[in-house]
Amino acid sequence: MSDITRHDTGPRMSQAVVHNGTIYLAGQVGKPGESVTAQTQAILAGIDDQLARCGSDKTRILQATIWLASMEDFAEMNAVWDSWVPAGHTPARAAGESKLATPDYKVEIIIVAAA
Repeated sequence: MSDITRHDTGPRMSQAVVHNGTIYLAGQVGKPGESVTAQTQAILAGIDDQLARCGSDKTRILQATIWLASMEDFAEMNAVWDSWVPAGHTPARAAGESKLATPDYKVEIIIVAAA
């Protein structure tokens, strides 16, 4: 049986779980009420941090799921994403519109990466 390592574990969830060479990050959000650009920048910085703590980096992202409170913000989020993701290392990705935990959140990103 493979070991499971959990990082930043709280009563409801862990921020990262590593199992069998795969890293699963919890949905990452930015500061409530900030712009889509600012929230996306904060989220991607948090993803960089979480992956580093798990011994990986953004070149090893396998899949990204992006939730936007409004698809009208798709281009603004993509402008930040496109400058962050390394050329040649783009993951499988899906993006959609969803109500998030609070109306002040505009973007949430969920990542699966190789360790």
